[in-house]
Amino acid sequence: MEKIIIFDTTLRDGEQAPGASLNQKEKLDIAFALERLGVDVIEAGFPISSPGDFAAVSLVAKEIKKSAVCALARAIPKDIDSAFQATKKARQARIHVFLATSKIHMRYKLKKAEDEILRLAVKAVKYARNLCGDIEFSPEDASRTEREFLFRVVEAVITAGARTVNIPDTVGYSEPFEYGNVIKSLKENVPNISRAVISVHCHNDLGLAVANSLAAVQNGARQVECTINGIGERAGNASMEEIVMGLVVRRDRFKAKTSINAREIYKTSRLVSKLTGFVIAPNKAIVGLNAFRHESGIHQDGVLKKRATYEIIRAEDVGFKVESLVLGKHSGRHAFKERLLKLGYKPNDHEIDEVFKKFKALADKKKQVFDDDIMALIQEEIEGKVPEVWRLNTFVISSGNRIQPSARIRLVFRGKIFENTASGDGPVDACYKAIEGITRVKCQLLDYSLQSVTRGEDAQGEASVRLRCNGKEISGRASSTDIIEASIRAYLQAINKIVFAK
Repeated sequence: MEKIIIFDTTLRDGEQAPGASLNQKEKLDIAFALERLGVDVIEAGFPISSPGDFAAVSLVAKEIKKSAVCALARAIPKDIDSAFQATKKARQARIHVFLATSKIHMRYKLKKAEDEILRLAVKAVKYARNLCGDIEFSPEDASRTEREFLFRVVEAVITAGARTVNIPDTVGYSEPFEYGNVIKSLKENVPNISRAVISVHCHNDLGLAVANSLAAVQNGARQVECTINGIGERAGNASMEEIVMGLVVRRDRFKAKTSINAREIYKTSRLVSKLTGFVIAPNKAIVGLNAFRHESGIHQDGVLKKRATYEIIRAEDVGFKVESLVLGKHSGRHAFKERLLKLGYKPNDHEIDEVFKKFKALADKKKQVFDDDIMALIQEEIEGKVPEVWRLNTFVISSGNRIQPSARIRLVFRGKIFENTASGDGPVDACYKAIEGITRVKCQLLDYSLQSVTRGEDAQGEASVRLRCNGKEISGRASSTDIIEASIRAYLQAINKIVFAK
């Protein structure tokens, strides 16, 4: 079994997805989750892009102990210097340098000829190598690069000191047979290729990112760059959970393994979904709510007789807690703490007190409290916590099919109560207009969605919103057994992100 290095770029490429902006604490929470998951390399960001990104990469580099921490840089000295400064406190630091090599990029974006691109690539890798021992180089848009020129670039950067060469399918243009052949041809035509790890970074514009990545593994790639839930620019990246479980289930074909603790997959997926505000589709492979559910009578009968008839992965193998009723309103703090530890959380005493209060309130509303309910509480109260500049006090809704829906909202700001009443196209719209009138924060609602955390008539509803304010997209998410309350609190979370940032 050959080891496949898992290079996670959720915090860099994943965050570049519109609306997926994360603050420093959220990035660190995800980084810790990735470390528990067993990720080999965490690409923490693009430090030169903003002071905030530099600070976030520096924080991740300082706190992460097991995974290598990587920063992205263009083939420019100031970018490389910034990446080095941001990652210098990491136990294992890596600088990832990229430069476009396809004809269309060289002609229209860079306006440079092949020889100049080759010179810049070598110069950048040498410069970075003098600062850091672990250098990765990416010929951007490699899948559309002239094959002979790609060979020349890869050979030259390895000679210059690159220990990893990444072959990006930047625009998701390639298909598995073609992309696998690119990797195979590199091994056959680059004389010094054995001195570097071949990596792949595939985008999902044609829905082929995972298939292309696995085809590359079959042809010699030994590092895969991917993201949790497949988030990323445009249609996203190769999904880590699909890559990892593809290698696990089809071990007979790939004869490869990873260091990923698959039982952490579901929890990490939910955390990333909550903090980015990107809802996971029910039919999403591996982590979707329907991934392990069977409605067809024929399927149900088969599963009852022999699980493997219709399930190639067990839900518990990726951390799904199937129908796990655990606690109720009479449960004590000690039992609750033990359950959190079993679920993989290690909150401090203050955090336990805060979540326990929420748990008790929820237990009074619900007949059954599932692990997913508890996970939603702790992710909202601790991992996804945003300072409550504006806090919900009360709300009253008036709605019906023959009246104009209206909402009266009371919010608390610095100990004072502010109230406003507004009408709208529905109760949620009325609430949002009332909140806008109080906070004076004007936003455009880009997306609003609801989904149940667990099943049953008393299930918690999880509301997710995405807003645009002053050109930036901000997400908010909250859960409650009352979907109007969940909707209000999700909206307030996004508003508080805006206000707190100011």
